[in-house]
Amino acid sequence: MQAGVQLCREIRFPEQWNCLARQGAEALIYMTYAVNPGEPSGVWRAHLISRAAETQRFVLVANVAGDHPHCPSMIVSPRGEVRTEASAGAPAILRSRIDLADIRDNYLSQQRGDVVRMSYQPAAID
Repeated sequence: MQAGVQLCREIRFPEQWNCLARQGAEALIYMTYAVNPGEPSGVWRAHLISRAAETQRFVLVANVAGDHPHCPSMIVSPRGEVRTEASAGAPAILRSRIDLADIRDNYLSQQRGDVVRMSYQPAAID
């Protein structure tokens, strides 16, 4: 399985998630330290469900087990279904069967290239 990784505030930029999916990522792993009582509840959770559904990829999320997490640790299917989710404030191990046959490219192939053009340029290695 090929995976793409996103960190922290990259949750706010869906084009980056789409770019990873276009490059062959079958799962998108999102790691964060999102613990802030000032953030509205549920917004980051909604973003992650959207990222799974719009890329039609599995999204595997790991956040710290703090007292005020505004991003849950969870596993989301390519259809946007939350397969499993950790309770807030407690360490957890999440498990879910992942069938790579659930991954699709329907939405990626329908995106308008005249509105947002995505390109990838590998970094030069010295």
